[in-house]
Amino acid sequence: MGTCPRPPELAHAGRSAWPPFTGGGRLSGSPEAGRRLEFIYRRLFDHFGPRGWWPGDSPFEVMAGAILTQNTAWRNVEKAVANLSAAGLLSAEAMSAASHEALAQAIRPSGYFNVKARRLKALAELILANGRGGARPELLDWPQERLRPALLGVSGVGPETADCIVLYAAGQPSFVVDAYTRRILARHGLARGDESYQDLRAWFMCHLEPESRLYNEYHALIVAVGHQKCGPRRPRCPSCPLSDDPLLDKALLEI
Repeated sequence: MGTCPRPPELAHAGRSAWPPFTGGGRLSGSPEAGRRLEFIYRRLFDHFGPRGWWPGDSPFEVMAGAILTQNTAWRNVEKAVANLSAAGLLSAEAMSAASHEALAQAIRPSGYFNVKARRLKALAELILANGRGGARPELLDWPQERLRPALLGVSGVGPETADCIVLYAAGQPSFVVDAYTRRILARHGLARGDESYQDLRAWFMCHLEPESRLYNEYHALIVAVGHQKCGPRRPRCPSCPLSDDPLLDKALLEI
């Protein structure tokens, strides 16, 4: 566990902007919080093993997958990606040149296909306006403090999608927060569950070494336990690798 590295976009901010989670909630910058995060990581890794995320044959495929996975299951993303590949549309150049109808039809299995087609085209335009496309678009080599805001400027790309691209496509340490993350932190007494995305992201980055491999694995493990054990209504706490956490909400064991 490290000593509170600042997220890159806050690197030049004054102390009033860091850390952003002071007061009111359970989130804290204490050494104990760091130890709890390490406990969670080690238990999950020992149980699930390395996750090998993000599945994809190229960084651009990962970028497209980050948009396609919005509001859908990964199995549907896999079908959409296979369709894009079969249609020769798995590049920024091809997506930009394709008609909206052809692109939307290819990604139909992912749901919200008209919306996602527009988002993919917007992403492709950002890529091509800033250098080469191909398997690894040039903008993925930008420093995070430039890349992340550029991605957030794309219509339909929010913080979670942007951080997925920064972490899994660009290989830069930017922690990804999702609904599973909120649920697990709240149930284990580390958060209320209503903190902002930025607060939660900064809190993780405060307590973890700024290593992309660690962030990669940690988020993937959270997804694994969230999907398999920590459901929103009927959590499977007795069989969860985190069931012996002394700060687990014990009422969940009775559901």
